Amino acid sequence: MPKRRSSFWSGPWPIIGVLAGIVVVIAIFVLISRLQSPPVAGTTNPTPDASVISHATKVSPAVLDAVGTGGAPSPLTRVSGAPLTGSNGKAELLFLGAEWCPYCAAERWAMVVALSHFGTFAGLRLTTSSSTDVFPDTHTLSFYGSTYTSTYLDFVPVELEDRNRNPLQPMTPQEQQLAQTYDPDSSIPFIDVGNVYTAIGQGVPAQLLQGLSWQQIASVLSNAQSPVTKAIVGNSNYLTAAICTLPGTSSAPICSDPAIKQIGSQLPH
Repeated sequence: MPKRRSSFWSGPWPIIGVLAGIVVVIAIFVLISRLQSPPVAGTTNPTPDASVISHATKVSPAVLDAVGTGGAPSPLTRVSGAPLTGSNGKAELLFLGAEWCPYCAAERWAMVVALSHFGTFAGLRLTTSSSTDVFPDTHTLSFYGSTYTSTYLDFVPVELEDRNRNPLQPMTPQEQQLAQTYDPDSSIPFIDVGNVYTAIGQGVPAQLLQGLSWQQIASVLSNAQSPVTKAIVGNSNYLTAAICTLPGTSSAPICSDPAIKQIGSQLPH
């Protein structure tokens, strides 16, 4: 079955004073009501629930080992090209996606789990995919505006458009060249793991996340028997094993995990 994916190249002053005062009072009430209201579904929340980030970035090693591949086939394709390195000289993982894309929304959960084994995120925000696309309002995290710190890896996320398809981040000429070389159909999500492996399209079925909130998705990651966890963590384990093949990453503790080593031995060579 082909992977599901999205395309990214679719006179009287006293009276005036009284009226002005009324306008100010109304504005204050509107501002207060907005501050007290929860974020509208699909808008980016700059101050996410800390428990969501904690659950997504600190999945138990016991869960990782119990899930293994989650029964899913490898989402990765072996490629050959010049090593992809970031500005700091470390191996680079490139992500091309968009906030409106439901397949990107599902995939980000697995990426956050995997990348958290090698570094630390700051500034992750909560958002949802488009409300007018398939699998509308899929709850997810956004890499836009976030930072990632790692001694092993350089992570470069490019969120091309927001959930309303407004431009967010343009690709550099090098990123455009990589996309044209390894992703000729211009599909997202697109992941390039150091020019050693690529993944195109969803690795996590977006339909599994339908109707689930950020809190529900994050909290279930402690249950290795959940279909959602098997999909997210299974895909994450594939990505983790691929990252462990890159120069300078093998000393990361996760690369010694028996389940990750086993998955790594099954990757295309």
